Amino acid sequence: MPSVSATVTTPDGACPVTLHTPDGDGPWPGVVMYVDAGGVRDTMHDMAARLAGLGYAVLLPDVYYRYGDWQPFDMSTVFSESKERARLMSMVRSLTPDMIASDAGAFFDFLEQRPEVKGSRFGVCGYCMGGRASVIVAGRQPERVAAAGSFHGGGLVTDDANSPHLLADKMTATVYIAGAENDGSFTKENTETLDKALTAAGVEHIVEFYPAAHGFAVPDNPPYDKDAAERHWSALERLFGATLA
Repeated sequence: MPSVSATVTTPDGACPVTLHTPDGDGPWPGVVMYVDAGGVRDTMHDMAARLAGLGYAVLLPDVYYRYGDWQPFDMSTVFSESKERARLMSMVRSLTPDMIASDAGAFFDFLEQRPEVKGSRFGVCGYCMGGRASVIVAGRQPERVAAAGSFHGGGLVTDDANSPHLLADKMTATVYIAGAENDGSFTKENTETLDKALTAAGVEHIVEFYPAAHGFAVPDNPPYDKDAAERHWSALERLFGATLA
């Protein structure tokens, strides 16, 4: 799939992005794909290209841009090496809901200005911390998000005042949540809480679990599960096909 590299100006600086598009002539509906904790790397580019092949202009932003030219992580070893795990977790925790929402506004502005992109409402999807980001953006930028997909996302329900589930009554998007089995960051109890919040707010949604471990959708994650990953692609195709076409 074709792609172009660019820079999006945000309130906090300059964010490198890649815009992946289908072959042929556009414009196409726009989607922002949020990376997992490992950040932008070859695997995420491959995933953005695959989503683009379904008929979307897919923006892949470097959400860690505030760290400058940061050193990429090796996902096969990052969680077993204490220093690398600590570096990764410090970067993950540095992304506040305010930062995520502010960046999203800049990403959407960028998409609206691109000739490859049509429409003023967009899809968002993400993995791990990116799944959480997708839910936050759906609640913090409701007028611009038509659909949000979260895959093995963690921290969707917490005791914090900024918990993503508390944004349910702000959402106008269709929401799809796929949790992982035995994932302490998104438990069955969390599922019930999130489902109740979305239902009470009248949000069209699905919240379900896949029989796979956290990280199931991303090929360079050790817990990658091909069957679950293909199921996630089918879910994204249905979600965006019903809301962005």
